[in-house]
Amino acid sequence: MHIFTTEDLLQYLYKETSADKTAAIKLALETDWGLLEKMDVLKASHQELNSIKMISPSNKTLDKIFAYAEKSVEELSENA
Repeated sequence: MHIFTTEDLLQYLYKETSADKTAAIKLALETDWGLLEKMDVLKASHQELNSIKMISPSNKTLDKIFAYAEKSVEELSENA
């Protein structure tokens, strides 16, 4: 029996697993109640995250982020 991690389950949830891994997880979910419980929690969390209305950052905030990203490592270390 394969032990699936939370990362494996998240990849499965987001349909990022290979066909073989998908089949193995489906089979495991049919027989392993603990794994099924973990998957149910992840599914509920996924649905809750999808229901949250996200707002975009302001243009001022984005400009600051881009300006920071353009600084060289030297400039950052001089200011530290």
